[in-house]
Amino acid sequence: MFQLTRSITWQALRRLQADTANDRIADYFAADPQRFDTMSLRVGGLFLDYSKHHISRAVLDKLLELADHSALVQRRAQMFSGDIINVTEDRPVLHTALRNLGEGPLWVDGQDVMPEIHRSREQLRRFSEAVRSGEWKGHDGQRIKDVVNIGIGGSDLGPNMACRALLKYRHPELNFHFVSNVDGAHIQKVLSRLDPATTLFIVSTKTFSTQETLLNAKTARRWFLEHAGPDADVGAHFVAASTNRQAAMEFGIREENVFEFWAWVGGRYSMWSSIGLPIALAVGFDGFLEMLQGAYEMDQHFLTAPNEANMPVLMALIGIWYINFQGAETQAIVPYDQALHQLPAFLQQLDMESNGKSVDIFGRPVDYKTGPIVWGQTGSNGQHAFFQLLHQGTRYVPIDFIASLKPEPGMEDHHFALLTNMLAQANAFMEGSQKGGELDPYSCPGNRPSSTLLLDELTPKNLGALIALYEHKVFVQGVIWNINSFDQWGVQLGKRIAGEISSRLDAHSQDFDASTQGLLKLVREHFPAPEPAETKPAKREKRKASS
Repeated sequence: MFQLTRSITWQALRRLQADTANDRIADYFAADPQRFDTMSLRVGGLFLDYSKHHISRAVLDKLLELADHSALVQRRAQMFSGDIINVTEDRPVLHTALRNLGEGPLWVDGQDVMPEIHRSREQLRRFSEAVRSGEWKGHDGQRIKDVVNIGIGGSDLGPNMACRALLKYRHPELNFHFVSNVDGAHIQKVLSRLDPATTLFIVSTKTFSTQETLLNAKTARRWFLEHAGPDADVGAHFVAASTNRQAAMEFGIREENVFEFWAWVGGRYSMWSSIGLPIALAVGFDGFLEMLQGAYEMDQHFLTAPNEANMPVLMALIGIWYINFQGAETQAIVPYDQALHQLPAFLQQLDMESNGKSVDIFGRPVDYKTGPIVWGQTGSNGQHAFFQLLHQGTRYVPIDFIASLKPEPGMEDHHFALLTNMLAQANAFMEGSQKGGELDPYSCPGNRPSSTLLLDELTPKNLGALIALYEHKVFVQGVIWNINSFDQWGVQLGKRIAGEISSRLDAHSQDFDASTQGLLKLVREHFPAPEPAETKPAKREKRKASS
């Protein structure tokens, strides 16, 4: 039985870690004036500098050998061809098919899925163009001015991040709102600013059974009927992105306005599907297609480029070096671009929900670290918040700096200051402040690693490529760790227990541990006891009669 940590390559990397422990990144540059040229790479509109890492040439060669000896070639081919690689849920993983712009078929269980994907795209195009042009009208004939996406997890984070990142491309007469938190204050705050006659709600839920999303959707529907009138057409103001057409129709959504996708679309990879409807509404369907194009080009690069020139593979291997051999527990994502301020939260879900696993694909416990804790925020703010710990603290934190090069017209001085601050921080993390070997207890030690990712410009296409880059990075790491990056049993466990607590609040609360019982007792003191089930129909009839 193959054991990763006993492999020859893994053992060699352990020895290299010990051999290079006292190396300084700055000395690598002194020894190799061409280091920046040989450790940087361009793919389309993205440029990656990975030269400021605590990685010697020997380490990089051995990391590449680790990838060569892994199942990467096989698993990658299986993913792109529709084979079942989500083994615990018995599903293929085909987010790449959603942005496939090639001409050929893609067979899954004997069926070509591309015609369905094309039909779904066409449905998105027709609807988004109708809303953006004003052709789509609300119940009283007014055009839509506000769009509210109701979802959670992947049904919220991806579209939310993309719509905010592409703000300058947004339709000038449409405002976008995202409701995810089940805390009633969230949706209440959003609804308080809206006119029901000019508001469109998108209920984004794969199964149409997610507790948080359904509760928020029902609250929105109740608000709509209370303010627009009980006879107002719900179907003119509510649409859904879901695999459960029947449940959406029972909610009151017209059949033609249920934007379907498929069970093989994972939540954190779903923004390329109908879950991306808010993006198409915000930037136009052509802009949404540009995002698909950027992701598709990164897919092709990932498929065809040799490992030593493959951007996702290189980023994955660098991460493995720090997680498994340098003791890093976290990964900081620091965009120097306010438009990307929600990117760290999106990448947090992508990485931690995918590779936060402690068993391999066969269900056996692993004896090595897997996914890092991913965190971060925009760089200018971070400099005055957590950068102090990164410079002088005891934690070892690799950093991804991300920025776009093109300034907004009239904001050139701001953008120049932004980029120079980022470059200064990357340099300071590497160089530190020690001079001439003096031991100043207040100096910054330096030798802190970072990557710098530059976008020529923050466009839909480049954003699509950036997201696909991180998707494939996470996939590569999962393959090398031999874990399933596409299930999320921890998330499902929390959902199941929440449902059990809600349904067994009174009669069976003793089934839970003493702490949960005590806390439930405190919770019950603030809520009326639920009505007996048999009295509810009678009460509804009484309300109908009185109305």
